[in-house]
Amino acid sequence: MKGLLANETVLVETQKLKTYFPILGGVFKRKIGEVKACDEISLKIQRREWFGLVGESGCGKTTLGRTILGLLTPTSGHIFFDTPPTVKAEIAQLEEQDKNNPRLKELLREYDLASYSGRRLKKMRRRMQLVQQDPSTSLNPRMLVKDIVGEPLTVHRLARGREVKEKVTELLYKVGLSEEHLHRYPHQFSGGQRQRIAIARALATQPEFIVLDEPTSALDVSVQAQLLELLKELKEEMGLTYLYITHDLSVAECVCDRIAVMYVGKIVEIAPTSILFQNPRHPYSRALISSVPIPDPDKKREPFLLSGEVPSPAHPPSGCRFHPRCNFAREECQRLEPPLRLVEPDHLVACWRPL
Repeated sequence: MKGLLANETVLVETQKLKTYFPILGGVFKRKIGEVKACDEISLKIQRREWFGLVGESGCGKTTLGRTILGLLTPTSGHIFFDTPPTVKAEIAQLEEQDKNNPRLKELLREYDLASYSGRRLKKMRRRMQLVQQDPSTSLNPRMLVKDIVGEPLTVHRLARGREVKEKVTELLYKVGLSEEHLHRYPHQFSGGQRQRIAIARALATQPEFIVLDEPTSALDVSVQAQLLELLKELKEEMGLTYLYITHDLSVAECVCDRIAVMYVGKIVEIAPTSILFQNPRHPYSRALISSVPIPDPDKKREPFLLSGEVPSPAHPPSGCRFHPRCNFAREECQRLEPPLRLVEPDHLVACWRPL
């Protein structure tokens, strides 16, 4: 994993990315608060990497994935996609010197996905796609498979006429289906087959980056294994980069190159998968990993129990957001928010205690 965070290989990068949702109240529905779904998220995803994002339900994983894709508008921060390191360095330098610099505004308009809209965002979406959790809701029940998979081709003007059918058939074969499935509706397929259709649709524009939002959580274990193997083959064949969002750490351990652990809108630890599972540094990561069942009745994992409840992202605790539940909390944890710091090569942890 040496050099995993080298700028030359970074495909997707977020810098202090925030996505807040307003809380409205009163007769005039005025803003009375904010839900801090993603709060200053900074991470780098390497080209052709299978990057995992784990955490409890409601911690902001899906919001982060949708914000990166431009499906949600960020409150602040930057999103860079395949941006030269020299450009990012120049942007950082100009932000420190003068935020009103015309050159800075020009660079952000050209390279920062957070500022994209309209045709520019539509063009970028050819390179970035999404596979959602539940294919029964992400596929239009009134459309035939040929139209579902072919729609991105026509929307982005990548094919027309008979060429659309040929490409759709090719995509179906790529995901393990066949031409006989072209004229069927989604309800005529099993859950695993529907998810294969969703994957085929995501591949239609030949993207470089795909956000996989719990793509196997609604499926049987045997079907999960088949789909994960398919995703692995497609990644190698097409040179894809994945952001894999999941709450199932046992799956993440099997497929991910690196994993980021998220808690109440914050990234608390990022590490190569093997290192994270062998030596988690953050107490929350330790608790998550200790809760993963071991498929061997003769082996037991030492429990690491947490007290209290997950706080609301609308009213997060001051300082470290995990400190009310942490057995190692210190005085500064209540006052100061810990930054992600490097504790060993490619291993970042947000914690004030000595690690």
